[in-house]
This record gives sequence, C-alpha cells and structure tokens, in this order.
Amino acid sequence: MRTLPRVPTTRKPRSIEAIRCARMKGYFAIGVEGISKPANLGALIRTGHAFGASYTFSVAPATDAVDFGSSDTSEATKNLPFYRFPSVADLLLPQGARLVGIELLDDAIALPSFRHPRQAVYVLGPERGGLSDAMVARCDHIVQIPTRFSINVSLAGALVLYDRLISLGRFAPRPVRSGGPTEELPPHFHGAAKFRAVPAEADRDESR
Repeated sequence: MRTLPRVPTTRKPRSIEAIRCARMKGYFAIGVEGISKPANLGALIRTGHAFGASYTFSVAPATDAVDFGSSDTSEATKNLPFYRFPSVADLLLPQGARLVGIELLDDAIALPSFRHPRQAVYVLGPERGGLSDAMVARCDHIVQIPTRFSINVSLAGALVLYDRLISLGRFAPRPVRSGGPTEELPPHFHGAAKFRAVPAEADRDESR
C-alpha cells in the first residue's frame, strides 16, 4: 500500500519564520483598567501572548477571574506573567517605559500617525467606559483607533499590537500594485564591533 511521504518535523512553518524575522527591538506590555468580564480579560491576555508581549496586567479590575474558555491553546497564563494592580497609583512600570493609553479623546493621536515607543506599556479602558482621569493623567501618550464607534477591548488591543508589529518589525516592502511582495526582505547586517581603548598603566595610576 502506498503512503504519503513523511514531512520532516524539523522544518518550521513559513508563518513562524515570518514572525521570527519580524521581531522588534525593545519590549511592550498590554493591560486594561476596570475590566469586568473575565472572557474579555482572557482574550486580551491571549492577544498579548500572540504578539509577543513581555507581560500583561489589569488595574482596579471589577473581576479577578480570567476566562479563556477553550480558546487558550497557547496556555498564555503559563507562559506570560500577569499582574493585578489595585489602583492607578499602584501601577508599576519598567524603568524607561512609556505608558500609552488607548482612548477615544478629541486630542488623542490617531493610531496610523503614532510612533510607537520602543519600550511601551499599553493600557485600555473597560467594556462600558473609558480610562479614568487618573490613568489619563499618568499616560505619556493617548492614542485613538479611528473607528466610527468604540469596539471590543480585546479587538482594540489586537489592532494596536498589529500596528506596532508592522511599524517596528522587519518585513519585505509592500509592492506598488495589489498582491504580495515582489522584493525579498534584505538581510540584517550588524554594525562593526567597537572596542574601548584600555588606558596605559601610568594613566591608571594618575587617575587614582
């Protein structure tokens, strides 16, 4: 009986290779303030895990539960740190990170025009409301997604992280016409090594 040829297990899918080529410098985290639905919190955590977040978090949540249902095939909570902060004042940020609020405010920056910080912490508002005044005051940037009305919190998070990926990741350039790329992604070249000059022994003695 004829059988199909065995597919080598060492070869990785093209999608995985594409994601690895698109790895960004820096890091980011994503979280939500005042969330009340465990399923939405679970969806946001899984979204952060899919896009490569360093950690996820909630601030003053109305629920402490996280519900993935049967969709968490990546086991996000086992592979990604999750933090709960009781209030805005308790929110801790990594040194050098910029807090980016996602909110529909008149003076917010439109997402397509926003330059993502290399070290960023994104925070979204709850399902039926927006970021608190205290959270807005803490944010370094306020960004809005240019939609006609507010959308689900996990969907908003996915749009922001996708925009970060295509803005800071490395991809083959888009063609002028519709369709896939016609040029290969150029190889990445590392800069030449830099060496510091070691001071002479006499200079060391003088500096003491």
